[in-house]
Amino acid sequence: MVQKTYYKTKDYCKVKFTVTNNDAETLAILGLNSDWENLISMKKKKDGSFFAEVTLPKNSKHEFRYLANEQLWLNEPSVESIPNAFGEANSLLSL
Repeated sequence: MVQKTYYKTKDYCKVKFTVTNNDAETLAILGLNSDWENLISMKKKKDGSFFAEVTLPKNSKHEFRYLANEQLWLNEPSVESIPNAFGEANSLLSL
């Protein structure tokens, strides 16, 4: 799930990512701000879900994917998907 918090006086939006995946030991986000090399590690909660908060520019679009256990790519079901160069799809976050 993706939650967006907009601020009237700021040029950015706070985005909270929450993922429930009981099979994952680690989960990270890649692709935000077109950065597919530096992952954003998500924190695991006691209930087994993962979360991360980031700030991103307003009026922007970001392709991203989750990486579980450093090997399994996952998409965010609550946002639009867009085809990628590898014949799969990336999640598309519009702010």
